[in-house]
Amino acid sequence: MKLLTKEIINKLPAIGSQDGKDPKIVPIIVKFFHALSSWTWYATEMSKTEEGDYEFFGLVRGTDNELGYFRLSELESVKIHGLGIERDMYFGEHYLAEAMEARI
Repeated sequence: MKLLTKEIINKLPAIGSQDGKDPKIVPIIVKFFHALSSWTWYATEMSKTEEGDYEFFGLVRGTDNELGYFRLSELESVKIHGLGIERDMYFGEHYLAEAMEARI
């Protein structure tokens, strides 16, 4: 499965463009997850790096829940028992506050 499509690239605002906004109005554009773990990544912003990678900003839910940065190359490199990270193709309209409160 392709983690990042042109449609998603066009929807994600640049990193830093939503600084200071209320999490209740910051949309989550894409959700990534690993089926064999509890790790989930909710991307709200993205920028292309000088190296040609894509860097996301959003909520990372794993051992802790924290806002932070993660890269496409990092997601693509994960393999647990042969399974990689997947994109939730059926993820509906949700906002950062919902993920921060663990409601989604």
